[in-house]
Amino acid sequence: MTSAANTAPLWQPDADRIAAARITRFQAWAAEHHGAPADGGYPALHRWSVEQLETFWRALADWSGVRFSTPYESVLADPAMPGARWFPGATLNYAEHALRAADTRPDHPALLHLDETSQPAAISWAELRHQVGALAAELRALGVRPGDRVSGYLPNIPQAVTALLATAAVGGVWTSCAPDFGARSVLDRFQQVEPVVLFAVDGYRYGGKAHDRTAAVAELRRELPSLRAVIHVPLLGTEAPEGALDWSTVTSGAVEPVFEQVPFDHPLWVLYSSGTTGLPKAIVQSQGGILLEHLKQLALHCDLGPDDRFFWYTSTGWMMWNFLVSGLLTGTTVVLYDGSPGFPDTGAQWSVAERTGATFFGTSAAYVMACRKAGVHPARDHDLSRVACVATTGSPLPPDGFRWLHDEFADSGADLWIASVSGGTDVCSCFAGAVPTLPVHIGELQAACLGTDLQSWDPHGRPLIGEVGELVVANPMPSMPIRFWNDPDGSRYRDSYFEMFPGVWRHGDWITITDRGSVIIHGRSDSTLNRQGVRMGSADVYEAVERLPEIRESLVIGLEEPEGGYWMPLFVHLAEGAVLDDGLRDRIKRTIREQLSPRHVPDDIIEIPAVPHTLTGKRLEVPVKRLLQGTPLTKAVNPGSVDDVGLLAFYEELARTRKR
Repeated sequence: MTSAANTAPLWQPDADRIAAARITRFQAWAAEHHGAPADGGYPALHRWSVEQLETFWRALADWSGVRFSTPYESVLADPAMPGARWFPGATLNYAEHALRAADTRPDHPALLHLDETSQPAAISWAELRHQVGALAAELRALGVRPGDRVSGYLPNIPQAVTALLATAAVGGVWTSCAPDFGARSVLDRFQQVEPVVLFAVDGYRYGGKAHDRTAAVAELRRELPSLRAVIHVPLLGTEAPEGALDWSTVTSGAVEPVFEQVPFDHPLWVLYSSGTTGLPKAIVQSQGGILLEHLKQLALHCDLGPDDRFFWYTSTGWMMWNFLVSGLLTGTTVVLYDGSPGFPDTGAQWSVAERTGATFFGTSAAYVMACRKAGVHPARDHDLSRVACVATTGSPLPPDGFRWLHDEFADSGADLWIASVSGGTDVCSCFAGAVPTLPVHIGELQAACLGTDLQSWDPHGRPLIGEVGELVVANPMPSMPIRFWNDPDGSRYRDSYFEMFPGVWRHGDWITITDRGSVIIHGRSDSTLNRQGVRMGSADVYEAVERLPEIRESLVIGLEEPEGGYWMPLFVHLAEGAVLDDGLRDRIKRTIREQLSPRHVPDDIIEIPAVPHTLTGKRLEVPVKRLLQGTPLTKAVNPGSVDDVGLLAFYEELARTRKR
């Protein structure tokens, strides 16, 4: 068992920050009005939020001023998972809440947007509201009705936000893909949900180049017979193709939006799993569930409000884009950046934060580690004095990432809150992560989130403290999927999360919950290394190996072999100029042995040209494992979900040669 009690924190909020935090004010208010504990800080509040689940969510709705146009009959009609029914009887509209700040701060910026070549430009709350109103009216005129799907083939630009909000305003169901997705990948997603409207750009700019997408859009139009209208967004300045409407014509005029009042569990959007081993799962989340979950996350956990500027580097093909847009729910100015994360240099994202005055800066753990390796000095070379928090997700932030961020900002005198967070597309939220009133310990997420009954279980369903176990959520969350699209009997949904522990959500991550309530993420449990019955997280190996300057990135796989053996190769993508000789192999093995254990040392170290990823940047551990087990490529992975499918041929060939 691992005890965390004696480790000094890397960072601790001072008394002023704790007192000013919205979560502190919420706790005092909930104590007065709903019986929450007034003392005991966050641990007591979290315990209450889980033990008194319905009271907590009622309190959050009251505190947040959620407008139910018809009242709810109860908070939770049926707590059984899957199928928990939240706030039955209630009607509301997500977009109405996202645009509330237009009533009080019409001239304040709702959005700040920029790309690789432009300076930040603002769209005020009043402008955004009027654009949404005009577009919602146009969607209704095109015959879009509640429940109809509206799709976007768009980058992270204001038009995408406007289209999402207008879709929600009419009760439509939004779904999007980034334009760097090829047509086949987009069709694998959109054909499942049969959209009636497509918003599409003519191209996008990335890495200093313009990328034409007119051929891909033409293919989407041919292969989506459900489309009744296509709306052309001329990002590269081209004319609308024949039969398409132009963006400017459907958003002209100052029109007050009409918000369709829909049931709490009415679909808001469809998100997609990475789809590495088949068609992506089409995950449906509700207007009310997302509204409440994101109000909780953004206002209480991220501590965002009307004077903040919220930047997270993302694309419309990743759930973090939806999460970013929900910053509007708190009256926050949302920063949209459309471009490469590392152009013209590795420090590009810090430049965006400086130019937009970001107060909350979200990125990936991989970006932080790339900056560290490249010798970037963010707080020295940029004015980041407004940045109060740097948050990371996508993969666990290694301990060296915590230290590097802390030291870089501390050298400039900044008091930086570092929030490593973990959740999933499946809930479009975080299970554990940011808490502004708690200390930060190296390598750990601060705590489980409010209303989230996060536990670590052994294979027999027994809770663990200080030991590695399965990440489970033992009570429902409002943003859990209401269903998967085209899953009429719910079998695919049940198999995805509830097969191992019936009635309990199993997410597929290995975690440790420490004795102080912090959380350590060890990587995916379905690709977990398991030597001699001891489970090991791949993330621990990456963190150790990628400290070496010769290693750009790595991939470790554990393979159960037919005769009962276990083969654990480490694949390494070398830095420019590095050579995988006996000396480097020995140094890699020694590093792993000393920093982890002899059990973590790989059987083989193999050089590869690059690590294959999903389109959203996750290492392809499970598909590579299946390829090495002899599964044909067409069955092991959906080629349209991979950043470079050519990289996978190496593993197919390796599987063949090992069998000889």
